[in-house]
Amino acid sequence: MEDFAFHDGNVCGLLESRHINFRQNPNYSLQMHSSLIQRLSQEKELEGHQGCVNAVAWNSSGSLLISGSDDTRINIWNYSGQKLLHSVETGHSANIFCTKFVPETSDELVVSGAGDAEVRLFNLSRLRGRGHDDNAIASSALYQCHTRRVKKLAVEIGNPNVVWSASEDGTLRQHDFREGMSCPPDGASHQECHNVLLDLRCGAKRSLADPPRQTLALKSCDISTTRPHLLLVGGSDAFARLYDRRMLPPLSSSQKRMTPPPCVNYFCPMHLSDRVRSGLHLTHVTFSPNGEEILLSYSGEHVYLMNVNHAGQSTMQYTSGDVSKLMSFTPILNGLELQYPISNLSNSLPVSCGLNAKLDKCRKLLQIAEKCTEVGNYFGGIEACNEILDGYGRNIGVIFKHDSLCTRAGLLLKRKWKNDVHMAIRDCYSARKIDQSSFRAHYYMSEALSQLGRHKEALDFAFAAQYLAPSNPEVAEKVESVKRDLAADANSDVSQDGLRSEREDSDYDEEVELDFETLSGDEAHDVDSNVLQGSLNLRIHRRIDPARERVGANGTCGSPSSSQNDGILYQPEPVIDMKQRYVGHCNIGTDIKQASFLGQRGEYVASGSDDGRWFIWEKGTGRLIKILVGDGAVVNCVQSHPFDCAIATSGIDNTIKLWTPTAPIPSVVAGGAVGPQAADVLAAIENNQRRLCRNREAILPFEILERFRMHDFSEGSLHPFECAQS
Repeated sequence: MEDFAFHDGNVCGLLESRHINFRQNPNYSLQMHSSLIQRLSQEKELEGHQGCVNAVAWNSSGSLLISGSDDTRINIWNYSGQKLLHSVETGHSANIFCTKFVPETSDELVVSGAGDAEVRLFNLSRLRGRGHDDNAIASSALYQCHTRRVKKLAVEIGNPNVVWSASEDGTLRQHDFREGMSCPPDGASHQECHNVLLDLRCGAKRSLADPPRQTLALKSCDISTTRPHLLLVGGSDAFARLYDRRMLPPLSSSQKRMTPPPCVNYFCPMHLSDRVRSGLHLTHVTFSPNGEEILLSYSGEHVYLMNVNHAGQSTMQYTSGDVSKLMSFTPILNGLELQYPISNLSNSLPVSCGLNAKLDKCRKLLQIAEKCTEVGNYFGGIEACNEILDGYGRNIGVIFKHDSLCTRAGLLLKRKWKNDVHMAIRDCYSARKIDQSSFRAHYYMSEALSQLGRHKEALDFAFAAQYLAPSNPEVAEKVESVKRDLAADANSDVSQDGLRSEREDSDYDEEVELDFETLSGDEAHDVDSNVLQGSLNLRIHRRIDPARERVGANGTCGSPSSSQNDGILYQPEPVIDMKQRYVGHCNIGTDIKQASFLGQRGEYVASGSDDGRWFIWEKGTGRLIKILVGDGAVVNCVQSHPFDCAIATSGIDNTIKLWTPTAPIPSVVAGGAVGPQAADVLAAIENNQRRLCRNREAILPFEILERFRMHDFSEGSLHPFECAQS
């Protein structure tokens, strides 16, 4: 829709600006300009693998593309000719999950990591003069020091000597080619590789208040291109961690589990920080091109944007106590605190023609949001409010901002997609900061807390809303409804007291972790093409009561048996909160799904999805711009070309798709649009949200889970199990 404007200017204006601001390279702005994004379509399908393509990456110049697959081959593709140059037999015995060009090696050295826990280095110059089918070369370096799957590799721009590998064994290792091209042989005096940069085998946190105690199975890592000493990692819990490599202890072996080193920052959306749920984990973390922001992609959740350098700002940083404060209402002695009534507020903005035009556009957008509420198009209404608050937020006054926040909160509570209720709570909190006598903010906060089952807090806000609008029949009904819910809770608590006390008396509980791995090669060809075949890794851990956990003074992971004199109470670290959320896709089927910044400016965000599509959002507003079908089952990888408007995607199919702005007619997902195409898009998105809300029993029958739950297994892996996931 024309009311949903893009914020990157028009092409003609950008070209003309070269004569005014010669220091600014217009190519940065033009590479992924909105006019090009709207015309993205599949230009080429690259064929050459015989299994799922789990990794794609460009070289620094963008002339070559490298890919790794379940067929254990590395393929090198020519970008300009769009053809296969080499298909390297790596010698890996399991799926390749990551592969990279090593910088400053004339694109001759490439590295791979796989499910066999190995990292291998190859010199492509050895293939010169060979025929197309003669591609078997020995690895130049082989590192076998990991004990579980290697999920991600990282390289540093300008450094041809070092590669970093992140593994599900909880370690991130630094492989320096100058110190050795393999692990120490058997019988050597020092058989352990001293290359562990991060030991996070006691690093996983179940919630913000819990101390780290279990293995953080690393799923992703990234090194900042602008400040290469900064290292970002994510894994089997909800928290991404930022480390300064200059401040880390010396490299060590893995013989003894070390206390997790202090990190620069933790990152996690506030509403996910107190979740006691084993299935929540990160599948991908990455820096923005300028290194100022990061993207986090969660399994069973959405994609989130966060700032790197705003740790000192209270609006972006929180502690464990702030989570409950967000949902608490504190009355004063004489009733509700009525500070800053909205009738006394002023927009206090200078008047100008440009500002008036923007305010007029915002009024139209708010009218669209209200109309969408009436017709039940909650997605369109929320997109309109996002455009106001995130696209024009600096140009609107507090009154307009308050109204937009309340309108969006009401729409979120009606839409009820995953964690919409938490976004509504954020909006209500912000609206109350503007006007503490806001009826809508208190009423919607009561509704949000009711949806979360926090009926006591909901009643406080319902009473406050009733105080503000005593004659409103809706709020009177809300008060009575919450009272009934409280009474029902009280009756339920009485009947469950015995069961709860029995559970609370136990020091341990079981935590089941499931991991689905697709089959590769010929194994996957004997089955229905519409069903993903794979093996199931099941790990069962003992869970310890966090209230009784101690961090041992000797650096070991604590337990209830630790003496109080040997440890100290755990003090949770502050965490950086989200600044934007991107919704619409589904990420539950695979744990290698990426979220990426597009272009050198990173003004757009993209992610694959379990429905075979991939999604593009405007970074600043979170507005869904484009949905493209990229795979017959699941899109996992989305990688932007370093300079051109070109994007490579891959997934369960054994091909790679190249996307360029070649569509004859531009198209965009418009939040307020109507018609068959918009209806199809909304149906696809809503189906993804339903899938996100399913728990693990939807993937594996409950009877199987119950069978394992009732038995006592030591920590480890049980496999293989073959199962099908539709």
